[in-house]
Amino acid sequence: MTTTPDPVDAWMDSWRTELPEVEHASSELTKRIMFLSAALDGVMRRELTELELTAAEFDVLVTLRRSGAPYRMKPNQLARSVMLTTGGTTNVAHRLVARGVVEREDDPEDARSNWLRLTADGVALAERAVLVNAAAHDALFEGVPTTVVEEATAALRDLFAATPSLFGGAPTDRTGKSQA
Repeated sequence: MTTTPDPVDAWMDSWRTELPEVEHASSELTKRIMFLSAALDGVMRRELTELELTAAEFDVLVTLRRSGAPYRMKPNQLARSVMLTTGGTTNVAHRLVARGVVEREDDPEDARSNWLRLTADGVALAERAVLVNAAAHDALFEGVPTTVVEEATAALRDLFAATPSLFGGAPTDRTGKSQA
């Protein structure tokens, strides 16, 4: 695949001229991931606006849906999964409960605790949101050969495997050895 210069190329060329010591092996990768992330986030937010959802509400709905029937989780478990504070998760849950797409269930085994569970409307909304989001992301990559997408996915998987600190694991050095 022939590459044409893009904004990241221009940024990197400028840094090579202006302050070459800030360029590391990961510099261009980092900028490209940030650019891609912003593009994907923009596409997602446009779709969510149509569904009258915030990004946090989307995350909660799809996390509950992904959990499998009966589509419920404890609030603290949900907070960890969507990377929100417990307070943030509570605020999102209040809005989703008010909208009728999530409900609270008492935990019969622990009177101090409850479950957050998708209602039937919540399951339908979560599924619709996932489908439109996936279609919008797919449209963003329209025209990109499938092999390029698959190779990029594999490369990022390898990068994630070599960087366990991304997911709370022990950091590694450049050789892949644990620094813990």
